[in-house]
Amino acid sequence: MSELNDEQKRDFEAAVFRRLVAHLRERSDVQNIDLMNLAGFCRNCLSNWYREAANADGVDLSKDQSREIVYGMPYADWQALHQTEASEAKKAEFEARRPKDH
Repeated sequence: MSELNDEQKRDFEAAVFRRLVAHLRERSDVQNIDLMNLAGFCRNCLSNWYREAANADGVDLSKDQSREIVYGMPYADWQALHQTEASEAKKAEFEARRPKDH
Protein backbone atom coordinates (compact mmCIF):
# COMPACT_ATOMS: atom_id res chain seq x y z
CA MET A 1 0.00 0.00 0.00
CA SER A 2 1.31 3.42 -0.85
CA GLU A 3 1.51 6.23 1.66
CA LEU A 4 -1.25 8.78 1.56
CA ASN A 5 -0.24 12.39 1.39
CA ASP A 6 -1.86 15.03 3.61
CA GLU A 7 -4.16 16.25 0.83
CA GLN A 8 -5.41 12.71 0.13
CA LYS A 9 -6.00 12.08 3.84
CA ARG A 10 -7.97 15.32 4.14
CA ASP A 11 -10.05 14.50 1.05
CA PHE A 12 -10.80 10.97 2.27
CA GLU A 13 -11.65 12.20 5.77
CA ALA A 14 -14.02 14.77 4.27
CA ALA A 15 -15.67 12.08 2.15
CA VAL A 16 -16.10 9.86 5.20
CA PHE A 17 -17.61 12.74 7.18
CA ARG A 18 -20.08 13.49 4.37
CA ARG A 19 -21.04 9.81 4.23
CA LEU A 20 -21.54 9.66 8.01
CA VAL A 21 -23.72 12.78 7.97
CA ALA A 22 -25.77 11.41 5.04
CA HIS A 23 -26.20 8.11 6.88
CA LEU A 24 -27.38 9.87 10.04
CA ARG A 25 -29.83 11.96 8.01
CA GLU A 26 -31.23 8.78 6.45
CA ARG A 27 -31.49 7.09 9.86
CA SER A 28 -33.69 9.69 11.50
CA ASP A 29 -35.30 6.80 13.38
CA VAL A 30 -32.15 6.56 15.50
CA GLN A 31 -32.50 9.07 18.29
CA ASN A 32 -29.58 11.13 19.57
CA ILE A 33 -29.96 9.64 23.04
CA ASP A 34 -29.52 6.17 21.53
CA LEU A 35 -26.33 7.30 19.79
CA MET A 36 -25.04 8.87 23.00
CA ASN A 37 -25.81 5.79 25.08
CA LEU A 38 -24.20 3.42 22.59
CA ALA A 39 -21.34 5.43 21.11
CA GLY A 40 -20.79 8.44 23.35
CA PHE A 41 -21.55 10.98 20.60
CA CYS A 42 -24.53 12.14 18.59
CA ARG A 43 -25.52 14.51 15.82
CA ASN A 44 -25.22 17.46 18.19
CA CYS A 45 -21.66 16.41 19.05
CA LEU A 46 -20.79 16.33 15.34
CA SER A 47 -22.24 19.79 14.87
CA ASN A 48 -20.31 21.08 17.89
CA TRP A 49 -17.06 19.60 16.55
CA TYR A 50 -17.76 21.15 13.16
CA ARG A 51 -18.37 24.57 14.73
CA GLU A 52 -15.24 24.26 16.91
CA ALA A 53 -13.13 23.44 13.83
CA ALA A 54 -14.57 26.38 11.93
CA ASN A 55 -14.07 28.75 14.86
CA ALA A 56 -10.49 27.51 15.34
CA ASP A 57 -9.83 28.44 11.73
CA GLY A 58 -11.28 31.91 12.24
CA VAL A 59 -14.70 31.21 10.73
CA ASP A 60 -17.57 32.46 12.89
CA LEU A 61 -20.12 29.65 12.71
CA SER A 62 -23.06 29.62 15.10
CA LYS A 63 -24.51 26.62 16.89
CA ASP A 64 -27.65 26.87 14.74
CA GLN A 65 -25.60 27.04 11.53
CA SER A 66 -23.49 24.01 12.42
CA ARG A 67 -26.54 22.01 13.44
CA GLU A 68 -28.22 22.81 10.13
CA ILE A 69 -25.12 21.50 8.33
CA VAL A 70 -25.33 18.18 10.17
CA TYR A 71 -29.13 17.80 10.29
CA GLY A 72 -29.75 19.09 6.78
CA MET A 73 -32.44 21.41 8.11
CA PRO A 74 -32.96 23.73 11.06
CA TYR A 75 -32.65 21.78 14.31
CA ALA A 76 -36.16 22.75 15.47
CA ASP A 77 -37.59 21.31 12.24
CA TRP A 78 -35.68 18.04 12.73
CA GLN A 79 -36.90 17.80 16.32
CA ALA A 80 -40.51 18.36 15.27
CA LEU A 81 -40.27 15.75 12.50
CA HIS A 82 -38.15 13.05 14.14
CA GLN A 83 -37.48 13.43 17.85
CA THR A 84 -39.48 11.31 20.25
CA GLU A 85 -39.63 11.37 24.04
CA ALA A 86 -36.94 9.16 25.53
CA SER A 87 -37.92 6.50 28.02
CA GLU A 88 -36.97 6.92 31.66
CA ALA A 89 -34.52 4.02 31.27
CA LYS A 90 -32.75 5.74 28.35
CA LYS A 91 -32.61 9.02 30.27
CA ALA A 92 -31.14 7.25 33.31
CA GLU A 93 -28.54 5.50 31.15
CA PHE A 94 -27.61 8.83 29.57
CA GLU A 95 -27.20 10.47 32.97
CA ALA A 96 -24.97 7.62 34.14
CA ARG A 97 -22.76 7.86 31.04
CA ARG A 98 -23.13 11.58 30.34
CA PRO A 99 -19.94 13.19 29.01
CA LYS A 100 -18.68 16.09 31.07
CA ASP A 101 -19.38 18.57 28.26
CA HIS A 102 -23.09 17.71 27.84
